[in-house]
Amino acid sequence: MYDVSLVKCGEYDFARVKEAMKEVLLPIGGLDWIEPGMKIVIKANLVAGIAPGKAATTHPAVLSALTELVCEKGASVVIGDSPGGLYNKTYVNRIYSVTGVHEAENHGAVLNQDFSQKTVDNPGGKVLKNFTYTAYLDDADGIIDFCKLKSHGMMGMSNAAKNMFGAIPGTIKPEYHYKFPDYDNFADMIVDIDEYFKPRRSIADAITGMEGNGPTAGTPRFMGFLAASMSPHKLDLVCAEILGMTPETVPTLSAAIRRGLIPEKASELNLNADISEFAVESFKYPTSKKGLDFSGGGNNPFMKAVSLMLGKALRSIPKVNKNECVACGVCAKVCPAKAITIENKKLTIDRDKCIRCFCCQEFCPKGAMKVHRPIIARIADKL
Repeated sequence: MYDVSLVKCGEYDFARVKEAMKEVLLPIGGLDWIEPGMKIVIKANLVAGIAPGKAATTHPAVLSALTELVCEKGASVVIGDSPGGLYNKTYVNRIYSVTGVHEAENHGAVLNQDFSQKTVDNPGGKVLKNFTYTAYLDDADGIIDFCKLKSHGMMGMSNAAKNMFGAIPGTIKPEYHYKFPDYDNFADMIVDIDEYFKPRRSIADAITGMEGNGPTAGTPRFMGFLAASMSPHKLDLVCAEILGMTPETVPTLSAAIRRGLIPEKASELNLNADISEFAVESFKYPTSKKGLDFSGGGNNPFMKAVSLMLGKALRSIPKVNKNECVACGVCAKVCPAKAITIENKKLTIDRDKCIRCFCCQEFCPKGAMKVHRPIIARIADKL
């Protein structure tokens, strides 16, 4: 039994994808844990109404292939997610249509139509002691976390661990950003969600991923592989190394390491393949590859002041490209800190209110909001 399995797959042809899916699952025990009559939920990444070719969502071909394999075990399949925005039938079904996941219905899947919510206590959570989630997940005999490998403005990388944030209803997500504005706390919140739901398998669609201004407005990047694991954090550790990223630049990995869920390096895991054969060269990041957190300073007032100044000078911020912005107001609506205002078709960001959650960047329909690194930070990266 391997910790993480990697298999090359260079296209979204259904027959090829299905064979690759069988191959990538075999080293981690396959689907032998599924029994006839089970109800399996495939938690896809359907973050927004974006067509499959833009590489922001789990591709319908891989969802269809996995659906057939699960159905062949005699189980039923429900595919679902809570994208950013309203969590209701009208909005989510529009997302299903645009992202192409109706294709999976032809292979045996049912798209989730239960839009009820449930609030639970979570005493085992490190920071998330109580939370609201999408109730359809309660009906699952097993959850398969099927993510898309992408860059991410806030968390550095969006993959298996971050994908489970989709268990939180869309309109509630901004509340969690506001409640956990610190990157480490937000990452701990994500890990709390992962540990609560404990997906039986995590799979990454990395045939074509996304780089740059991810997770929704970046550039599609051919990567050519599928990856699978019994642990979302082990899967993320390997995928991060493939992209040239480190746990220091992916807060969810740092959080998982602190809890002892994964080792510090992918080389300490048992893999079925050589990571170097899957490396994505010169991957474009939304933020710095180096950790530049100057929020400390100890008890020394002078060092605290210096840390605060350095933090403001070096931290990434959302910045609008005025030539691309159409003043639609989506960013202002999703901003949990209410830091964005639009007057006379001019957008203004209150930097004192901004918590750098990058919700504005993630959900800008025109990709006009960018992750901006100050010049002093870009210089520091090269030192």
